[in-house]
Amino acid sequence: MPDAGGDPEQQRDREQQRLTQETKNERHMWWWLAYFLFGIHIVAFVMIYAVLHAPK
Repeated sequence: MPDAGGDPEQQRDREQQRLTQETKNERHMWWWLAYFLFGIHIVAFVMIYAVLHAPK
């Protein structure tokens, strides 16, 4: 359990580090989502192309 009665300066530093890491994690999540959605569109376009150009 974290020390609730610690030095206020250390508490501020820990909180700032936590917020920095949380921001970094959020940024990574958005990049992952963007790549994932882009990939889905590429797959969809390839499938549409294959269906439209399939031998009859």
